Amino acid sequence: MKEYSVHEAKTHLSRLLRRAEAGEEVVITRSGLPVARLAPVYESRRSFGQDRRRFVVPDDFDAPLAEELLRDFEGRE
Repeated sequence: MKEYSVHEAKTHLSRLLRRAEAGEEVVITRSGLPVARLAPVYESRRSFGQDRRRFVVPDDFDAPLAEELLRDFEGRE
């Protein structure tokens, strides 16, 4: 993460915004101390299938929950 003073950030705001759009985070400092972070709104673009084979949906995924567990979720006694 690159650091810029308030003066540098004001002078080069357009450039820093382009860096943020590209996914980079920038720290803005005052008197050498970090005071703000400029970061992209969207972390990264997702692509379909990037987590393939990292999680397998169990066969009983949509099976009814046990009565005891339902009571806990609903706050019943």
